[in-house]
Amino acid sequence: MTVVEQEIHTPTKPPFYRDVRVLRWVFQFAVVGVVGYALYRLYDNAITNLEDSGLPTGFDFLGNQARFAIPGLADSADYSIRKAYWAGYLNTLRVIVIGIPLCTALGVVIGVMRLSDNMLVRAVGTIYVEVFRNIPVLLWIFITYLVIILLNLPQISEEVTPFDSFVISNRGIGIPWFNPDASLLTFLGFVGIGLIAVVGVNLWRRKVNEETGQPSRSGLYGFIVFLIALAIGHYAAGNALSYEPSVIAENGRQIEGGMNIFPPYIGLTIALVLYTASHVAEIVRGSIQAIHKGQAEAAQAIALSTFQRYRFIILPQAFRIMIPPLASQYLNITKNSSLAVAISYVEITSIFGRVTNNATPALQALIILMFCYLTFSLGISLIANYFNRRLSLESR
Repeated sequence: MTVVEQEIHTPTKPPFYRDVRVLRWVFQFAVVGVVGYALYRLYDNAITNLEDSGLPTGFDFLGNQARFAIPGLADSADYSIRKAYWAGYLNTLRVIVIGIPLCTALGVVIGVMRLSDNMLVRAVGTIYVEVFRNIPVLLWIFITYLVIILLNLPQISEEVTPFDSFVISNRGIGIPWFNPDASLLTFLGFVGIGLIAVVGVNLWRRKVNEETGQPSRSGLYGFIVFLIALAIGHYAAGNALSYEPSVIAENGRQIEGGMNIFPPYIGLTIALVLYTASHVAEIVRGSIQAIHKGQAEAAQAIALSTFQRYRFIILPQAFRIMIPPLASQYLNITKNSSLAVAISYVEITSIFGRVTNNATPALQALIILMFCYLTFSLGISLIANYFNRRLSLESR
């Protein structure tokens, strides 16, 4: 009997110039090098042209006086350009922080309405989407601010003062706000401690429930602990939760005390929310329709109500699909906020225009503006990618 011996050949490692991993890194370094060289050439050309024209090449102008007023900020005419940029940055951030949650909530409602079995509800959702989506957002900003806001707010001399703490007028809506003399950082520190304590209490009560079978009541215990932390923070920070009412100033032409919400901000935010929600609604509708209809049929089979079907079955799966396109709409609402200059809301783009009108180097001011919008966009993208990864991992 002949035994056939077969030689086993171990695959040899390919040479580095044919290794896919090495080639991938080489290509990436090459792309980075080309982009870096292009940026260097742009920078070198810009510096050379500025020097030839006798223009400043640095950012020392940020320490100069801005010489223009920002509504709502006392003594803003004495601000430095750096501080004026920061004020505009915060004004843009206020639009984003309020606008994104509102347009998401409204878009989800309208998107679900478009899939309703009720013909009237479905028609209302369709009309909303078609009207708001097909009219430029700048027109909606004008309509909201000039027609809806200014024409319906009373004159400052005929102000409405509910509870002697609010002020409603065409100069703004004043609302009571936290005590300005309190230490905000101290109070926020105790709020953070309270939230950490709530997490600890929830873990403790869950462990007690698993070991003894007793009701955990984690929500009740956590609520009590958080209230205790708030009470301690209130007194430690100097009565932080006591509010300062809004009143009409002695000159009778402006609001002082509390927090004043200016009409341009209200008009801009409402317009952006209504416009962006029409696009979000279509994303929601398409994401829901992308889910297999067997999911809804299974939910109906176990007698779930319409609200329960969407709450527990349909929307959690739809969000896995809609996160990437939603991020694009959040970026759009951020960039569309620059249209606020049309209604004199002083956000970051308006600051750029006023700064450049005061003989400030335009190129450096433009670079700062680009950097500010880059921080907004990258921040939104990072948050959206985080949730996208979490939902993708949970779906596996």
